[in-house]
Amino acid sequence: MDSPVEEWNPIFWIGQHDSKRVRVTPEVLEQAHACNYDMLTSPITTPSFHTRVLTLVSNHIAELEGNPGTDLSVPTVPSLSPVDTPLAPGNTISHLLAVVSPWIDLCSPDPMVYSVSRQVLEMEVAYAAFCGIGNIILPGPKLHHGKLHGDGVTQYAYAVQEALKIAQYIQLSVMLPMMADSEQDSDEVEGSLAKEARAIYMGLSEGHSHKDSMEPTRGTVRASDQNDDGASVRRKKSARFDFFGTWDAWNVIRTLCTYNARLFVALSVPSHLPPLSVRSRWHSEPLRLICFSESTFYHNPKGYPAFTHSHQELLTQYMRIRNAPWILLTDVGPILEPDKPEPSTTVADGWQPSGGAAGSSSFAPAPAEASQIWRQDSKKSDNLGPTPHLDYLRNLQRKQPPKTMLQRFGAGYQDYLQSPLQPLTDNLESITYEVFEKDPIKYDLYYQAIAQALIDWREQGKPASGPEGRIVVAVVGAGRGPLVTKALLASESEGVPIDMWAVEKNPNAFVLLQRRNEETWGNCVNLVKSDMRSWKGPLRGRAAQPSGYTGHWPPPRENQFSIAASTTAQIPTHGPIDILISELLGSFADNELSPECLDGILPLLNPTHGISIPASYTAYLTPIAAPKLHADILTRTITDKEAHNTPYVVMLHAIDYLSITSRPNTASSTTDSSSIPIPVPNILPVWSFSHGPMEPLTTSSENSHNTRQARLNFNLRDQAVCHGLAGYFEATLYPGVELSTNPLNMNEKSPAMMSWFPIFFPLKTPIYTPDASTLTVNIFRATDNRKVWYEWMVEAWSNLMGGGVGSGAEKRKIRLGVSEVGSSKKGGCMM
Repeated sequence: MDSPVEEWNPIFWIGQHDSKRVRVTPEVLEQAHACNYDMLTSPITTPSFHTRVLTLVSNHIAELEGNPGTDLSVPTVPSLSPVDTPLAPGNTISHLLAVVSPWIDLCSPDPMVYSVSRQVLEMEVAYAAFCGIGNIILPGPKLHHGKLHGDGVTQYAYAVQEALKIAQYIQLSVMLPMMADSEQDSDEVEGSLAKEARAIYMGLSEGHSHKDSMEPTRGTVRASDQNDDGASVRRKKSARFDFFGTWDAWNVIRTLCTYNARLFVALSVPSHLPPLSVRSRWHSEPLRLICFSESTFYHNPKGYPAFTHSHQELLTQYMRIRNAPWILLTDVGPILEPDKPEPSTTVADGWQPSGGAAGSSSFAPAPAEASQIWRQDSKKSDNLGPTPHLDYLRNLQRKQPPKTMLQRFGAGYQDYLQSPLQPLTDNLESITYEVFEKDPIKYDLYYQAIAQALIDWREQGKPASGPEGRIVVAVVGAGRGPLVTKALLASESEGVPIDMWAVEKNPNAFVLLQRRNEETWGNCVNLVKSDMRSWKGPLRGRAAQPSGYTGHWPPPRENQFSIAASTTAQIPTHGPIDILISELLGSFADNELSPECLDGILPLLNPTHGISIPASYTAYLTPIAAPKLHADILTRTITDKEAHNTPYVVMLHAIDYLSITSRPNTASSTTDSSSIPIPVPNILPVWSFSHGPMEPLTTSSENSHNTRQARLNFNLRDQAVCHGLAGYFEATLYPGVELSTNPLNMNEKSPAMMSWFPIFFPLKTPIYTPDASTLTVNIFRATDNRKVWYEWMVEAWSNLMGGGVGSGAEKRKIRLGVSEVGSSKKGGCMM
């Protein structure tokens, strides 16, 4: 039996953080590895250093109080000495995450406290970098200081920006809870510098110290809660939690740090998860760590620590990010030596080594064996074993649901920016054709469309344009011929004879078409090496007729023919096409110039009964938050000044849809549950193209009919940052046969289709929007008869209730900002 890891081998890198830990010795690290941990956290400085800094600050404050009116400079923290730090360069460093002292306060309104905190930060980062530490965890910004809320986030961000300059290879992760909790934020770390902030800077009265301002408030709130009715308690809880408060602080930090690629989030997951909108927002951010404390777990009926179903779903969702975050277990108990420790080794694949010999190869056990191992491990002792929380996570790791076919195909492509193809300008390579041909869904849909078109043609008694009453079918832009094969199979399966033509301009692909015609198609396909727009149509006359061909595929051997038949003196003519087949669609439907290409050949279509497959297609847009994509584009602008003006093809994954609507839950089997709406992204149609018989274009501005423009309004519920627009499309191949990349209906129309990733229109400067705002998207499809390009811009509006004289309370729109116009003209698609 195949092991689960052969289908998908998830990587869970799990570390352990103990807030009371003083140092990590080689022996402790050895025990951690034996327990199945991959890494440990380590403080950068010792308690003695902490005491020294507190003494320095206290003496400075005492001197100020003893000399009122004296303007003393900020105290300078002395350099580190051996007694001040447990770290030293060595073999254990690569297994450690360094933790900056949690007792500093980089948001303090007191400039003295801020200055000392920043000195400590820079000193610790510099020393950790010297020792060879690669990852450092920063304590998150303290958002509440007495009556002040969020005032110090910008100075925190500035301190982080300067810390990033200290070492060019250090990666910093800011520890943040999923949502702001005013009560939790007011809990001071023992010996915190925040308590030393002077009243004059805290908005407090003289003689009222910051140390005295915290507990009475919290105690009063809890006492009053005991006497309030339920509605009042809920109101107070709502006021206590600011769902997007910590995200807003993070947005300030990463924006001031210009989306630095070495700046990440260490996200602390609470026991009660916030709404889906908050979880989705964090999913789009650069997560380096997701942190679970003892309180995140509950104990199941057997006494084991476990996650709720929602926590399990969140873990699965976050661990499928392209660069999956590491997991950090926080204060879940000390590392105890197991009964029989295994040799020191990391086991991030979730499977225990077998055999017990160091360095021996190991294989994942079968599911039954894994279950037996889990039961045995669970019975080691009455206290559930030395690491029950870690054991539970490893068990979850082994039980991760398998990836879908689309997820397996897209491995490595998630959030990876690619410039769109230009098949008119460039001759594609075979490997590019091969990637698209791996999508069975698209070609099955094309087969259905072709077969149904042939059936309808026969049943409706339409006259065919080919010799001997055969229907003329032409595949234009044939590539390596997959649609030719589908057309021939449809003809054979439905018993409808066809006259098959394949047109391809790529000389290299044409060589392969000739070979397939000889070896696979029995020379029953008329091949034409030409740009479809300059082709004059199927050649008629004796020289063009495949003698003896009955219209069945594959033809009998004696009826096989070659397109190099002997010529005659008869003057050739060109006939019409009955069914025209193409696969010129791009990620935004028309971005690979399908309209322009088909304009040149649609006049050849049977003027009465001609069919184009596809018959029509529509582009769609929605605004998204995509900080990772924005950071990637910022990096690209160093060498490519037009990087922010390029619409990219990208498999969108770690993003957040900003405009959300709802629809009925049709998946539920119960009447009551089905009435509960489910949130879905608000994705709006932009423009459409349809194709059928048409007259040749003769005007001087012959492509003006293919220009388009649209203005779309998206309502936003929550505060957000828009980094760009996600584009999709839907296409009708033939009535009743549709395909879609639109997330709203892709699973119904073309599930698991892989041929097209969405398109992303980036904004050079992201736009911030508050709660209950509106984004207006303006987008244009432009042309100058040599190329086609897009231009786009976004306006942000605030919806306020206000009133003028005599107008009463009326809804008003105030423009908050306008993005720069994005334009792909310089890199537009050549016609």
